[in-house]
Amino acid sequence: MHAITNNIKPMYWTLELASKLEDAPWPATKDELIDYAMRSGCPLEVLENLQEIEDEGDVYESIEDIWPDYPSKDDFLWNEDEY
Repeated sequence: MHAITNNIKPMYWTLELASKLEDAPWPATKDELIDYAMRSGCPLEVLENLQEIEDEGDVYESIEDIWPDYPSKDDFLWNEDEY
């Protein structure tokens, strides 16, 4: 017997990849996000990551629902009043 190999790559996000979804039509379903990513020319990695999401009909409110580590504006120590 041969072992069945699983060719599914683990989902990974980077700040650059996740930022491609900032202007997505939130809230959105997995299918809506995939459609947006295809229409807006997102990198293939974004599409692959979206396809890896287990779809239970969930509606995602923001990128943080998909990638909880996505930094918010509060994560950057930038005081616009100083400049």
